[in-house]
Amino acid sequence: MKDEVIRLEKVSKFYHMGSVVVKALDGVSIVVNRGEFVAIMGPSGSGKSTCMNLVGSLDVPTKGRIFLDGQDISKMSESKLAQIRGKKIGFIFQSFNLIPNLTALENVMLPMMFQGASVKKRKEVAARLLRLVGLGDRMGHFPNQLSGGQMQRVAIARSLANDPEVILADEPTGNLDTKTGDIVIHFIEKLNKEGKTIVLVTHDQNLAIKHADIVYWLRDGRIEKVTRTRRRSRGRLR
Repeated sequence: MKDEVIRLEKVSKFYHMGSVVVKALDGVSIVVNRGEFVAIMGPSGSGKSTCMNLVGSLDVPTKGRIFLDGQDISKMSESKLAQIRGKKIGFIFQSFNLIPNLTALENVMLPMMFQGASVKKRKEVAARLLRLVGLGDRMGHFPNQLSGGQMQRVAIARSLANDPEVILADEPTGNLDTKTGDIVIHFIEKLNKEGKTIVLVTHDQNLAIKHADIVYWLRDGRIEKVTRTRRRSRGRLR
């Protein structure tokens, strides 16, 4: 039996717009196994963003259940959910979501503060991660002093701050040029080959099929089909 890290069981998310009920997600079931590279793909309006929020424990479902490492998180309090989410999941967003008045180093340190790490540890880990993504000489720079690619690499470093099991990447190349986007996605793939579980949310079919082990195709809030791609080598990179 495979080692499940995230499971969505017949999950729905409904929003009320006056007297109209909008079914952003309607009965979606997704399984993410440890070490897999999973893509959730679909056009604009398909429910990708809602699905990302639920997979990442940023929101709770209207119906259905969500399990993270075997724990049913559907009914958890926000404070408890935030603690579990902070330890288990790292986020990479299309718009980077860096704090503008914090340096690159301080942005990467931030998630560790919420987990109670000491200032010394936060600085040491953040510096190591920024060197890992090739930004050792940009630690004191603010986001507006960095290029788009550099900001996304800071975001990747930040996503790794608490050594999470899962990296959830929401359109991580969407605001980047092709060359820079290739660098970012190959770094994410490297993390997967080194053992991280990756969930990629994208509208880019080529990106999903090329890099993922399994692709969930969303349309109108439902899973239209599931595609298993040819598995890639899982050997640790040297």
